[in-house]
Amino acid sequence: MTTGVETFEFQVEARQLLQLMIHSIYSNKDVFLRELISNASDALDRLRLESLRDENLQADTSDLHIAIEIDQESRTLTVRDNGIGMSHEGVVELIGTIANSGTAKFLKELRESKDAAASADLIGQFGVGFYSSFMVADEVTLETRHAGESQGTRWVSSGAGTYTIEPVDEAPQGTSVTLKLKAEDTEDHLYDYASPWKIREIVKQHSDFITWPIRMAPAQAPATADEAEQAEEGEEKAPELETVNSMKALWARPKDEVTDEEYHEFYKHISHDWADPLETIRMQAEGTFEYQSLLFIPARAPQDLYMQDRKRGVQLYVKRVFIMDDCEALMPEYLRFVKGVVDAADLSLNVSRETLQQDRQIQLMRRRLVKKVLSTVKDIMSSDAERYATFWKEFGRVLKEGLLGDLENREAILEVCSFASTHDAEQPTTLRGYAERMKDGQEHIYYMTGESRSIVESSPHMEAFRDKGFEVLLLTDPIDELWVDAVPEFDGKQLRSIAKGQVDLDSQDEKDEEAEAEREQRQKDFADLLSWMTSTLSEQVKEVRLSSRLTTSPACIVGDTFDVTPALENIYRSMGQSLPQIKRILELNPTHPLVSGLRKAHAERQDDSGLGETAELLYSMALLAEGGELSDPSRFIKLVAERVQQTL
Repeated sequence: MTTGVETFEFQVEARQLLQLMIHSIYSNKDVFLRELISNASDALDRLRLESLRDENLQADTSDLHIAIEIDQESRTLTVRDNGIGMSHEGVVELIGTIANSGTAKFLKELRESKDAAASADLIGQFGVGFYSSFMVADEVTLETRHAGESQGTRWVSSGAGTYTIEPVDEAPQGTSVTLKLKAEDTEDHLYDYASPWKIREIVKQHSDFITWPIRMAPAQAPATADEAEQAEEGEEKAPELETVNSMKALWARPKDEVTDEEYHEFYKHISHDWADPLETIRMQAEGTFEYQSLLFIPARAPQDLYMQDRKRGVQLYVKRVFIMDDCEALMPEYLRFVKGVVDAADLSLNVSRETLQQDRQIQLMRRRLVKKVLSTVKDIMSSDAERYATFWKEFGRVLKEGLLGDLENREAILEVCSFASTHDAEQPTTLRGYAERMKDGQEHIYYMTGESRSIVESSPHMEAFRDKGFEVLLLTDPIDELWVDAVPEFDGKQLRSIAKGQVDLDSQDEKDEEAEAEREQRQKDFADLLSWMTSTLSEQVKEVRLSSRLTTSPACIVGDTFDVTPALENIYRSMGQSLPQIKRILELNPTHPLVSGLRKAHAERQDDSGLGETAELLYSMALLAEGGELSDPSRFIKLVAERVQQTL
């Protein structure tokens, strides 16, 4: 057991962060209290849950609450709870350091932020709400004792370079945070946090919905004669604390009794985001299985959206009793950005995560919640283009993950997806919009995947489609390489890659006998060249053939209809999955001078070794044109240098 006072230094980045927070001016300092109350509420939730799961837990749960104490003479403000508390190790790990891999990025963005509101948003985004106390305090003291333990811990810091930690024998169960308020805030009436009316105002505005009672000393009324006499005799009685929040669960209140501001504050409480949500979703199910839900779509993606150890899922309550913070069973992986609360009426209070995975009622709730979220996104798409654009920018990539695993809702997901397209360089298109613009007789929805729009648009595969006016979807997210093979069609129209298989864009009117005869003759004329190049490049390609997709480039490389694309091949290999070599097809443009010249040279001098090198160069140029990597770049450079030298 630790004894004595220990002094520690803040990490360099943590110290820089604290100094920025202490010396910066924010548009609304009041939010520090919301963060402290939110932390206290979480501690009470966790104690209630642990007491249900562990009958042997030695903890007092008879009167769980949050208390706020103000000492106007010494100018201190204390937020106290009798929740789960923290162990000594927990204080060292969670309070003494800012253990966030994004701290450096946060500091950079905070320094670059131009306005105060944006700076405050960043704080919430990176989860350092406890440290917002230093905006209003010269010194912060935290005392805590974990439920079931005998010894507590005290943490003290002025937010400068160091902090101290020491054991406390008489610490009550739970956590108290005491702020020694800055003297300069007294001069500004708006920020006088030693004033009871100010604290009550903040609680009412930001934390009225907290399900635990928040208690304060009652407002001082003029003393009666008896009270004055008792005070003179030293018998002054401590006033009973009064509850200053309503404790009404927003999801259980009638919709017309809750304001947007209350919804927004509740969202900020459960998400620790400092920005308003993009959309609020209410849902109530009645009948054989009753539950209520209050869900939110954030206005921006959290920093950990793509991190492996991210939190996902909504909070689960049973009959207003908190059960679980991140109930993954209620929300699929691709909707992990959705925040909110689900309150069920018939589940067991000691339900476990393992039981939830198999619970039929949970599965039914999940199905309905997913459909409600997707239908809400569709409503946003049809009613507010600007808000939908924000949603898609922040969450479009993760939403498309659902196309891989959620077969039941695949059509609904496709309906709310949008993609870059050759139709409009600025505005993306939906699949429905693409289908409505399709040419008469067009059977497929054409797309191409790639690293960026510019790379895809400059690809040789696009030439015939651009020349004949066919719209092509430009898919540049890594997830696009995966879902396009899993989704066969949309609205009866097959999705087809322009970089795979044979392409025939001619209309029925263009397929006359003369054109067919010309194609057949061209195939005969190039037969020897194609056969020779297929043999010469057998290590690189499975076939060399004439192309109907090229108009200006000499050659391009395509895959068979069911081949894995090079980008997808790289994804698999980066995941440690080995794949056999996948040979693709080299297509030649018979009208290009380089290709026709090579045919003529091959017919005249088949034994010329330089022709093989020319064929190799043609393949390498086609590979580079699609953004591929050469197996032997030095050889390619040598061959190009020799050819350039011969022309001089």
